[in-house]
Formats: sequence, structure tokens, C-alpha cells
Amino acid sequence: MADTRVMKITETITAHPDFPKPGILFRDIFPVLGKPSVFQDLIDLMLERSRAKCPAIDLVVGLEARGFLFGTLLALALKVPFVPLRKKGKLPGEVKQVSFTLEYGTDIIEAQSGSIKPGQNVLIVDDLLATGGTMKAACDMVTSMGGKVALCLVCIELMDLKGREKVKHPCETIVAF
Repeated sequence: MADTRVMKITETITAHPDFPKPGILFRDIFPVLGKPSVFQDLIDLMLERSRAKCPAIDLVVGLEARGFLFGTLLALALKVPFVPLRKKGKLPGEVKQVSFTLEYGTDIIEAQSGSIKPGQNVLIVDDLLATGGTMKAACDMVTSMGGKVALCLVCIELMDLKGREKVKHPCETIVAF
């Protein structure tokens, strides 16, 4: 039987055709944040999936920017540190970089050096898994710093873009379109 919480979340996510460019159907998670009971359901489901798939999480990594919204809440609930992965030039101090390919070019994400310790079991959190480039880069960042990717957790997955094929680590999705 389907989880009614997932159904409520799915119904609350809105779709915007031709945004940010023609041919793209943008799935917007922000309406979920505007409904506290639905937002709580989403966080509860993310916690349940995290605990079920990897009970020994040492650290939560969130991808810029919406991954910060969910990752920080999960880190607090799990009582573990949170580490942001940001776009190039946004973090102070010494940083570790990973470059990755996008549809039209490349991008770079960064983490502060030493923020992920060797051997830590890491939960990577983002709002969306689409083509998989950003999530793969996050996995590469974690492993390059000596961490172990325990689970990649996303709110929304766009199945037809096959991003999961790029991610070679366990991946959980709350809502799939």
C-alpha cells in the first residue's frame, strides 16, 4: 500500500513548463516548505530512509543550495555534523575542489579541507536527482577526502533523465517523476 505521506508530498510539488528554458518541466519543491505538515512528512520520510539504509551515519553533506535546507535538518535530527558543498569561490579557507561536466560546459564544487574525515560514513542530501552530474561530483568529493558514501538521498528524482546511472552508490528517492 502506498504511503499517504508520499502522496501528499507528490501532490504539493508543482510543475512549471518551459522553466528555466523551453522544453524543461521544472519540479518545484518550495510549495512543500510552505505547508508545515507536508514539510514535516518529507523530513520524517528522509530520516526513516536514512536510518533504514545506513544506521551508522557520521556526517551529512548537503549540495548547494536546496540540499542545505534538508541536510541541516537531517544532521540535527541524526545528531551529526553538517558539511555544505558549494559552488567555486563561496567557501573561505583552504578548499578541496571537484570539477564536473554539465550539459553545456563544466562546473566546480568545493568543500572546506578537513571537513570530511577519512572513514566517515556520509549521507549526501539534495532536493533533486536529474542528470546525475552534481550527485556524482558530490560522491567523488566525499571519496576523494577519504569518506565513504553511505547513501545519496534526494527528495525528487526525474527518472527519464537517468541520473541514477551516474551514481555508483546507494541512492534513495522520496518522489519519482
